[in-house]
Amino acid sequence: MDEAISALWAAEAELERLRARKSFRLVIVESPFAGDLETNALYLNACLRDCVLRGASPYASHGLLTRIGVLRDDVPDERTLGINAGLEWARVADLVAVYTDLGISRGMRLGIAHHESLGKTIEYRSLPEWRTPCPSAP
Repeated sequence: MDEAISALWAAEAELERLRARKSFRLVIVESPFAGDLETNALYLNACLRDCVLRGASPYASHGLLTRIGVLRDDVPDERTLGINAGLEWARVADLVAVYTDLGISRGMRLGIAHHESLGKTIEYRSLPEWRTPCPSAP
């Protein structure tokens, strides 16, 4: 019980620290999308949460632009359009967070190469609750 109370106080202190910040860092999230869509979507949610709790405003084009009614990932021209739209955000981002627990997909590698070409800071991150690699991440 004491551990739970201590964890709650620590979480509250972290929230107060975040509230005191004047601005959030703009962070692009790289995580797997293709393959096991359900698992990868849940993982992306955990990555976005991690970013916000670190004081960032995350952007993940693969989670936003592939929503129903936006762009169709299975239509090559729309997929390319979505990838290019997402890469444009790199110009204003402070940081790129690459989440590695499910592996690094081909799409992630392309994004990383683009961000490196712009001289962006890249952080490789892992979430303790997601330590099992997903073999379906291409």
